[in-house]
Amino acid sequence: MVYIFALCSVMLASCKKDNSFNLEGDCNIESITLDSLYKGTIDPVKRTVMVAIPEKYDEQLMTVTALQLSAGAEANLHVGDQLNLLSPRTVVVTNGNLYQEFTIRVKHDEARIIGFVLNNEFVGIINESQHTITVQVPEGTNIKNLVPTITATEGATITPASGVAHDFTNPVTFTVTYNTASTAYVVTVKVMGKPKALYAGLAPTQQQLNKEEQAACAWLLSTIEDAQYASFSDIAAGHVDLSECKVIWWHFHKDGGVDGKGQFETNAADALPAVDKLKEYYNNGGAFLLTRYATYLPAYLGEADCVPNNCWGQDEDKAETVNNPWEFSIAGHTDHAIWQNLLMNPENLNSVYTCDKGYRITNSTAQYHIGADWGGYATKEVFCSKTGAVDIAGGNDAVVAWEYPANGTHGGIICIGSGCYDWYTVAEGVTEYYHANVSKITENAINYLSK
Repeated sequence: MVYIFALCSVMLASCKKDNSFNLEGDCNIESITLDSLYKGTIDPVKRTVMVAIPEKYDEQLMTVTALQLSAGAEANLHVGDQLNLLSPRTVVVTNGNLYQEFTIRVKHDEARIIGFVLNNEFVGIINESQHTITVQVPEGTNIKNLVPTITATEGATITPASGVAHDFTNPVTFTVTYNTASTAYVVTVKVMGKPKALYAGLAPTQQQLNKEEQAACAWLLSTIEDAQYASFSDIAAGHVDLSECKVIWWHFHKDGGVDGKGQFETNAADALPAVDKLKEYYNNGGAFLLTRYATYLPAYLGEADCVPNNCWGQDEDKAETVNNPWEFSIAGHTDHAIWQNLLMNPENLNSVYTCDKGYRITNSTAQYHIGADWGGYATKEVFCSKTGAVDIAGGNDAVVAWEYPANGTHGGIICIGSGCYDWYTVAEGVTEYYHANVSKITENAINYLSK
């Protein structure tokens, strides 16, 4: 004990003598300028530096022309250093025995329209690559006097202005400007007659769908000819003419999942009054694509009184980030029409991959468990016998996609309940590859059901 006390006394004396523990200095970037013109905006709490640069500017070789740190601090970055900011740069600032890391990023000026609605009801479908916006309105709408509500990137100006009525008999061009960026969007209003494909939803308008459903609906309206949105309330009231409709698609998302018939009836209560109209459409040869928790619907259309027995889901704002691409098995069903022309992993041709590393996903699932342990479906043969459906995807212990084939008395139904089937993500900076399969599967299914 005496020896340890003596040793500690020597160590404390040494620390005090050379002042090796300096804990009083700040470790901040106070200011930074790149290429003499572009000053960084510093967030000391998040420890980030954002440098705004022109819309078209090469960020691969930018020079630090001014740098001010906290008094007494040093950094692994100096005036005169050249930075490649195609990807973020981490800067370490030290002061004595303290240090902090700052992340420097650049942000190009941008001028984009991110939301376009006419008369607070008709939502525009934005094609960013072509800078076009298409708005579908029902017959009888006065397109000579429609008021746009436009949302653009922060700080941008819009010409003509949002909130001013326009005649949309012919396409109208709206120009968005912010600093060095300027983008012109051509807006076309299409008066729709009878839909050939319909996206059905619980919300009164497309704009009021949740983000997962909005992403799916927007794809349909911008991709499939003569597609429209309709609420189940409109369908129940007979406001939608389904006489030429080939496919009704319902993609039903609910944060936290829908588990069991009782939860379905509670969360999809507005859909139930439309069941009689939907059954009439179905029995006249109409087809359905039902995805996520919409896979409960066949039980209400006259098929066997069976619903998925293995269901769960997360909240969108708590979605998990995947470390590797996710997939589901199509072994034994690779020749089915909806699995054709997909982006396949050459090392695993019996699986479909639908998202990429870094993607955020709720893993919302409505599938059938297969096995003698629980659930009532010991084998896939038992599943087919009890449900009247045909399995078209899933491993040995699950059916994640299934089909009710069309026959002489009704149309066909495709159900996709895999948690891998996901439209909306809040992930940033993810290089998408396999996620394109989600839209391709959907397109294949709609084409298959429309025949």
